[in-house]
Amino acid sequence: MNRAEKATLQLQAVSVLGVLKETRTYAELSALTGLPAGDLNRYVNGHVLPGVERARTVVEEVGRETLAAELDARIELDEEGYVDNSGIVFDQPFLDLIAPVVAESFGFERPDVVLTAATDGITLAAAIASYFDARCAYAKKSKETAVEEFIEARQRLQSGIELTYYLPASALRSDERVLVVDDLIRSGETQELLLEIAEGADARIAGVFALIAAGDEGIERARARTDAPVAALTRAD
Repeated sequence: MNRAEKATLQLQAVSVLGVLKETRTYAELSALTGLPAGDLNRYVNGHVLPGVERARTVVEEVGRETLAAELDARIELDEEGYVDNSGIVFDQPFLDLIAPVVAESFGFERPDVVLTAATDGITLAAAIASYFDARCAYAKKSKETAVEEFIEARQRLQSGIELTYYLPASALRSDERVLVVDDLIRSGETQELLLEIAEGADARIAGVFALIAAGDEGIERARARTDAPVAALTRAD
């Protein structure tokens, strides 16, 4: 980890602590994190930065559990069990806090490109790409007029509808590391198409991540397609 990466991790830990402090006293925050209340006060108020190992603990352990709980609280299901995630994907500061947790907690290889599908996954992909200093790319269900070459992936769904995603060929290069992300994984069909696009570019899969897993089908389907880590921050059943 270079100096810039260390500083980024330390600042993200401070951001996580700041969010936690909004609803907790320093004594409660100390009990949650295992860190002295005086140190937490100095971190939250910007007087000093936590050491790298402390910052990693805050992000990996405390941050992961707390943000997953916050995510659970924001998930809304309709009468048919469909997920309303608008309160999540429109909250860029919240997604920016999730990015270091994704980077530190799931064992993903550092990506060159974060790949998602338009449209709800774009804000999450942008946050993660920014944290990794990687490019952000998103596949669409239609071709852009001015682009001549595309990588495409096509699949016939159980409903009989054929789903096709297109990505400009220039967005991925051979042997680049690609992290596939999305806000939600349910059947795994979208993730499978994104993996197919990455493979069509001869890229390497760094991992598959979703904010929310609706059941097990999608996670299992993605794991059957790649040896890279596959994870979700929380579940909605």
